[in-house]
Amino acid sequence: MRYHELIKKLRHLDCEFVRQAGGSHEIWHNPHTGGVTVIPHHSREIAKKTLNKILRELGLKPEDLQGI
Repeated sequence: MRYHELIKKLRHLDCEFVRQAGGSHEIWHNPHTGGVTVIPHHSREIAKKTLNKILRELGLKPEDLQGI
């Protein structure tokens, strides 16, 4: 999954951009779970392992992104 696709799905789930982090990374927050994570803003695919870590830190499951 690419950055823009992930961000679109996270916004649909009410996750919020908090601030720019170091380099090409961003801090995001899920107000429903209180989870906070760092998301790389690259043009390439986000690795599956990285995507799973992002979702886990936001208190989400991969299934939560299905159908959005």
